[in-house]
Amino acid sequence: MELWVVIPAYNEENSIAATLGALESQRDKDFSVVVVDNASTDRTAAIAKDFGVEVIREDHKGTGAAADTGIRYAIDHGATHLARTDADCLPDPDWIGAIRRGFADGLRLIGGRLRPRTDEFRLRWWERTLLPSVVESAAVFGRFRPGNRDPGYLGPYMMCPGCNLAITAELYLASGGFPRTAIEEVHEDRALVNRVRRVTNAYGRRDDVLVLGSVRRLRAYGLVRTLAWYADHRARPDVVDVR
Repeated sequence: MELWVVIPAYNEENSIAATLGALESQRDKDFSVVVVDNASTDRTAAIAKDFGVEVIREDHKGTGAAADTGIRYAIDHGATHLARTDADCLPDPDWIGAIRRGFADGLRLIGGRLRPRTDEFRLRWWERTLLPSVVESAAVFGRFRPGNRDPGYLGPYMMCPGCNLAITAELYLASGGFPRTAIEEVHEDRALVNRVRRVTNAYGRRDDVLVLGSVRRLRAYGLVRTLAWYADHRARPDVVDVR
């Protein structure tokens, strides 16, 4: 297994060092990293290069486009298995090991568990206690959404955060991968899951695949607007790229 971690990044000079530091601290160190600089105007690319990881550029703005570029680059350079996280996230020290276990158990797409970071802000009580349950509720609700129900799907809907997933190279190519879109256009993680569901039912959620995610969008939007944003962009804030 040749495993690559792909990190799309746009103007993440204040966050990417912590993400790359978390990857350096993985117990299983047998993997490669590529950062996709999504036309940043700050020091994102320079900081990533200081960590000694591969940095490529994608000028087409969008999380889907940047993630797709990074994954296809990794496949072209020998990757057989891919993992994705984002440049404002902290993978658990056993993240790589847990991903390997998921693949060894026969999964071709792995969705992990997302919990809030505690190092960015002093978390309010509701952020600490309610956010995980909100994420779980959204995962259940997603199974009943009309857009996630189709006779052509081979298995049930699975919520799979874009910042915490892994997929085999062959399945990524067979399914078509991430749509090359911006986050305000399409939630690319949900689109990938539904593309995969037309190809296989060998996908699943793994609670041991853990990433701590930023709460900065939640802080900027508030709880109600954040939920509306993730529910098909029913709320559209003026500033999408919260920094």
